[in-house]
Amino acid sequence: MITIKTSDDIKILREGGKILANVLYEVAAHVRPGVSTKELDQIAFDLIKKSGAMPAFLNYKPEGISYSYPATLCVSVNEEVVHGIPKEDKILKESDIVSLDCGLNYKGLFTDMAITVPVGLASEEDLKLIEVTKKALAIGIREAKAGNTVGDIGHAIGEFIKKNNFTTNKILAGHGVGYKIHEDPFVPNFGRPGEGAELKTGMVIAIEPMVNLGHGEVVVTSDEYTFKTRDGKKSAHFEKTIAITDDKPFVLTER
Repeated sequence: MITIKTSDDIKILREGGKILANVLYEVAAHVRPGVSTKELDQIAFDLIKKSGAMPAFLNYKPEGISYSYPATLCVSVNEEVVHGIPKEDKILKESDIVSLDCGLNYKGLFTDMAITVPVGLASEEDLKLIEVTKKALAIGIREAKAGNTVGDIGHAIGEFIKKNNFTTNKILAGHGVGYKIHEDPFVPNFGRPGEGAELKTGMVIAIEPMVNLGHGEVVVTSDEYTFKTRDGKKSAHFEKTIAITDDKPFVLTER
């Protein structure tokens, strides 16, 4: 069921979103060769607790998964698309790219955000992948207006990705957020204009393009959470939480 948030809800979500953005960019500042993904996870946990908020992913158990998620962050490296579990022995290397995805519970309301950053020096191809994914998010956000549909968002994102000779997958997508970390509607990175759920003032959604160098097919690993590209080629991920208003889209996860 799609939910409509009140103006008071939006105010709290903006406060939480600002905390989340500050946390994620602070974690990104610690990304460098030799750092473990578990170290990044601990930094995120400590910052969130210090802020008076709570991690939304930690101990979250999605339907169909046999155990709860064991970390604050999802840290996905190179061919990992989303939901990579941080580990002490998972060490970042020069020329990796790493996606940092985090959810926040602030005063009982949830925001969600992701960024992708290079580890040390990255190739031109990888930097272009990151930049295109970031721009695809901005393009999708522009379509997040009352009266439009999730198909308008997906079409704009998908066409931009295709124009730049990259791909996206048809399984993983954005979603509603706010009262829960995952709500309706499904917000894909492809689609047709005018199709899908209509966007209405007060809706809050997470838009999150995931862009691949290869053919775009994904598989889930044995840990039940981590999705990676089937062809082993790199993937990038950006996400922001957006409130639909009577005017232009309002980004909640901004510093």
